Amino acid sequence: MLGIEVEASRSRQQRLWKALSDQSLDALVVTQNEHVQWLVGPRYEWKFSPAAVLFADGRVVLVAPNEAPEAAAADDVLTYEAQWLCTLRNDQRAASSDQVLKVLREASGLKRLGVEFSSYPVHLSSQFEAQLVDIEPELYRQRRQKDADEIAKIRMAISGTEKMYEKAREIICPGINELEVFNQLQAAAVMQYGEALTGTGNDFASGEMGGPARNRQIEDGELYILDLGPAFRGYFADNSRAIAVNGKPTDEQQEAWTYIMKVFAHLESVVKPGKSCKELFLEVQEILKAAPIGEFPHHLGHGIGLYPHEAPHLNSCWDDTFAVGDVFTCEPGLYDAKLRFGMRLENDYLVTESGVENLSPFKMELA
Repeated sequence: MLGIEVEASRSRQQRLWKALSDQSLDALVVTQNEHVQWLVGPRYEWKFSPAAVLFADGRVVLVAPNEAPEAAAADDVLTYEAQWLCTLRNDQRAASSDQVLKVLREASGLKRLGVEFSSYPVHLSSQFEAQLVDIEPELYRQRRQKDADEIAKIRMAISGTEKMYEKAREIICPGINELEVFNQLQAAAVMQYGEALTGTGNDFASGEMGGPARNRQIEDGELYILDLGPAFRGYFADNSRAIAVNGKPTDEQQEAWTYIMKVFAHLESVVKPGKSCKELFLEVQEILKAAPIGEFPHHLGHGIGLYPHEAPHLNSCWDDTFAVGDVFTCEPGLYDAKLRFGMRLENDYLVTESGVENLSPFKMELA
């Protein structure tokens, strides 16, 4: 399931149409690369401008850069020239849209089109008259429920973080440069995947709440927060560990760690389909308020998939509810200058019928 699963993509197409059944749509046009991948299969890098047209009768047309892919959940494939003599064109979206227009004009009686309002090209909206309906919110809702082929890729992405943390615990010591840590961790994930990463993580700065790797030597006594999010074939992992640079966490650091671990025990005992994400966030706030040192100033977590942050949102600014098929992160943290500078621990979970499965069950200790 690490390649393109045509039947899985076809199933997602049918699921989307069922969710939109009351909209009386004649066709759907998707132009965001993530949605093309989710619905049709092939993954295209950000520098390309694919599109897909899905008709209400089930027929699917993929518009691909340069050449047809080896596999796709499409009945027809049209191509556009993304490069001329190896030079990438800057007008690719216009070229791709020309092919979409050809498909739409050859069909008859298209009066209502489902499109992504945030990205539907003016090349199309100005040249094809139809009533447009925003399907983007529904696409994001449907993407929450991860299928088996998606979960397999997420598991592979997470396996890369496990190798990265193994390497981190091997090399981290006072005096090592943050850039060296970054380079060695990226290499560990690449070797695990056997191919280039399609995304990387957030935080590689030692003694800080977060931030990119710097040309700086890490210092004795610091806690090194590594929030790693490599992506495998478009699907992101996202988990975090904190490591004592000298291998000897202080009593204060170790006590803060015990409060963080209480959060995971609580989550694993209460989260199941139907549980309020906002309610869980507020419960965790109370757990961490009891810690004798440190503040918890950010979200508790979020969904992951083809984008680093998806629903469900473990955050008081949303009121989501956990559902079967959600893959989400939980990342409680405590920060204080006395903790040099603090810690954030993060696991990835899959929501099942009866609770959650921890997808990142590797070492969480500070040393």
